[in-house]
Amino acid sequence: MFAISFRPHILRLPINLPSKPGGLFHTNKPFISVTRTNPKMEEKRGEENHPKNSTEVEKMQGLLSVDSAGGWDKCWEQGLTPWDLGQPTPVLLQLLDKETLPKGRVLVPGCGAGHDVIAIANPERYVVGLELSENALKRAREISLSSPNAKCFEFIEADFFNWRPTEMFDLIFDYTFFCAIEPHMRASWGTRMHELLKQDGELITLMFPTDDRDGGPPYRVSVADYEEVLHPWGFKATSIIDNELAVGRRKGSEKLGRWKRCLSHSQL
Repeated sequence: MFAISFRPHILRLPINLPSKPGGLFHTNKPFISVTRTNPKMEEKRGEENHPKNSTEVEKMQGLLSVDSAGGWDKCWEQGLTPWDLGQPTPVLLQLLDKETLPKGRVLVPGCGAGHDVIAIANPERYVVGLELSENALKRAREISLSSPNAKCFEFIEADFFNWRPTEMFDLIFDYTFFCAIEPHMRASWGTRMHELLKQDGELITLMFPTDDRDGGPPYRVSVADYEEVLHPWGFKATSIIDNELAVGRRKGSEKLGRWKRCLSHSQL
């Protein structure tokens, strides 16, 4: 989904996540391959260019303007999820296919229906999908029932800005999350990335939307917006490129950023 919204009281259960990924199925690749063609994705590409999509975004924004705390859950309940591709993000599948991602513990904040969580998970990567919407997580758990790597991921209902895991992460993947939080919360997003990512970990940001637009969500983002909140914590971009695998109307307004933390940082 676009974001985990914020509410003052979050029910959180203590969790003990494994420090090493494991499972019954011994395969080092995700069970979904980037080379496969999904008819639903082709259908989604058409929907991205349909006026219906704009109408859904307007309805979504209307719900959030009335109820910023519970609006995201209502969007999932009513099926107003124009950000949901219905399958894993194509460029993420490409990265997995090239085997360029870190192994270990992975976090996907605002995971929505969990497609990316399921795709990343394997015995070498234990993935946590974090989400505030109960209805989104219900959908994620339904989808994940058929996953061969079910022991390699979990979904947690919690607020990204308040959640306190027992261990840090080797990889964090952010897509349609940074753009969904209100711009005044972006500095807090940067702080949380610093708190959650291991010193030698990697942050992957799929930056969307980078085109000119007013209002939100999704709110307009730029490379400079990410640099502003990540540089003070020692993050440096190792690669920022246009996302050639962006879907539908997102083409031309997405960039793929890969970030690593340096040994020192400055708050100046």
